[in-house]
Order: sequence, then structure tokens, then C-alpha cells
Amino acid sequence: MGKLDNKVAIITGSTSGMGRDTAYLFAKEGAKVVVTGRNEERAKAVVEKIKADGGEAMHVIADTADLSSVGDIFNKAMDAYGRVDILMNNAGQLSVTPFMELKLDEWQQVLNVNVTSAILLAQLCAPVMKKNGGGHIINIASVAGCAAHWGSAAYVTSKHAMMGLTKSMAMELGPEIHVNGICPGAIRTAMLDSVGGEEAFGFMVERSPLKRIGAGDEIAAAALFLATDASSFVDGQLIRVDGGVDI
Repeated sequence: MGKLDNKVAIITGSTSGMGRDTAYLFAKEGAKVVVTGRNEERAKAVVEKIKADGGEAMHVIADTADLSSVGDIFNKAMDAYGRVDILMNNAGQLSVTPFMELKLDEWQQVLNVNVTSAILLAQLCAPVMKKNGGGHIINIASVAGCAAHWGSAAYVTSKHAMMGLTKSMAMELGPEIHVNGICPGAIRTAMLDSVGGEEAFGFMVERSPLKRIGAGDEIAAAALFLATDASSFVDGQLIRVDGGVDI
């Protein structure tokens, strides 16, 4: 018996990194996983691995910068499985543009991917969860939501917003739906590689008592806890999975 048997989980941005590792773990624990992302080749590869390992999954190609794609994710999940029990808002857009150079289109794209698409998808999924007796929503924030970082005004703002959104959603969607968030630190992902990789984040390694970069499956393990009854008295919380940075 898996911890997520017969549950349907939508995981946005799950064609690589933390989302992909969570998709693998959720499927291993019995969930039917809806994999989403922009790259069809990567999406198919994730689904094929899940099926090869005995799990069940489908993919939806969607770019959450385009808010019209959110409805497509929900509708295709419902067409395939008829329910949604777990929503993990994981899709993320990085921005390393200094504040005075930040243009409105970049600002809007980051907010769409990191916050607004999560709002819209949760609004679609929540009534289905409530009708079926409950559910879990997991929002991926960041340690960038806990403090400012130079040159990342849009990203930092979006992650602060995701933390506030998580608390507000928990307050309004209970008692049937649990809403919690995860604040990853430096995790070995394509996003990390795009801004210089592990070498560029040596300062975070030095500030961490664990003295290392994290792995995607460590985020997946936290997500699994929040997606099951093991977290039955946990609601509206932001769990830092960051190696103890800045404790």
C-alpha cells in the first residue's frame, strides 16, 4: 500500500528538478500524477519513467506565464481522472534583473508564473477537493521569500507573495483543505545552473551547518509529508528545506 493510493496529484513545473523528483515519489506512493511543463520531450520522459516503474501519469504541456493555460491543466486532469486531491504549485520563473532595470513585462511574467497561476489553479481545484471530502495544496515558495536578495526584486517579491498567499489560502479553504508551503534553499536544479550553479551559491553552503547544496528528492520528501495525513495538524505553514541557512 502506498501513502497516496488512489489520489490524483497535479504538479506544475514537473518536467525537471524538484517537481520531477516529486512526481516520481508521488507516483511511487500510488498517486496518479499530472505532469506539467513547457517541454513536451521532457514531459513525456517523466511520464514514461513513471509508467515503466509501475505508476500512472499523464502530461499537459502548459506555460503558466500564459494564464489561459491554467484552465487547460485542470480540465485535462479532470477529463483523465475525474478528481484532484493534491495540487503542488511548483512552476517557477527566476529573475535576476536589478530593480532599476526591471521592465514591466518581465515583472508580470514572474508574477504570473510564481503567484497568479497558483491562485487560479487553486481556485479551480479547491471546489473539487471540497466536494470529495478534502485535499492538500502545497505551494513552493523560497528562502528568497524570507529576506531580500540584491538584483532579484521580481523573484523576491513573488516568493514573499507566495508565502502570504499560502497563509491566506489555508485560512479560507479549511477545514477540508490543508494548505502549506515549502521554502527551498539552494537546490541542485536547472534553475540553479542557469545562474552559475553550485559555485555561485558557495556563500549559502558556507552559511549552512550542513555545508552542501540540497537535492530535489529532499524537497519531494517534504512535499510527501504535506500531501498525506502525517501532516494532519499542519496548516498554513512555510517549511524551510534549506540546510539551515541563516538560522
